[in-house]
Amino acid sequence: MVHFEIPVEDMDRAVRFYEAVFGYRLRRETVDGYPMAFFPRADGGTGASGALAKGDVYKPAKAGPLLYFDVADIDETLARASAQGATILYPKKDIGEAGYVAEIEDSEGNRIALSAPRD
Repeated sequence: MVHFEIPVEDMDRAVRFYEAVFGYRLRRETVDGYPMAFFPRADGGTGASGALAKGDVYKPAKAGPLLYFDVADIDETLARASAQGATILYPKKDIGEAGYVAEIEDSEGNRIALSAPRD
């Protein structure tokens, strides 16, 4: 994967949510007339780039592909997400050596997954 875009209805609300829950500093731009807020990515680093995206072709949903965000501490991230009004869709689950996973509904109604290493 090279790039992902998460649909949003309210860009200000979504930026506040993702910055508060994940501690990111998102960079806002308009691309081809669509407001976007880009997640940080180290140049030359591994992994995909991504953005929040608003517009007529971007519709938040719980169905479809599921994006997993790496987090250092899944309990802390779930607590921050809950404090921001997120619904826990799938509580923390131990998946053995791979660590833990959980799923939340973000501020826009998207289903987002969390993945964390073992303590």
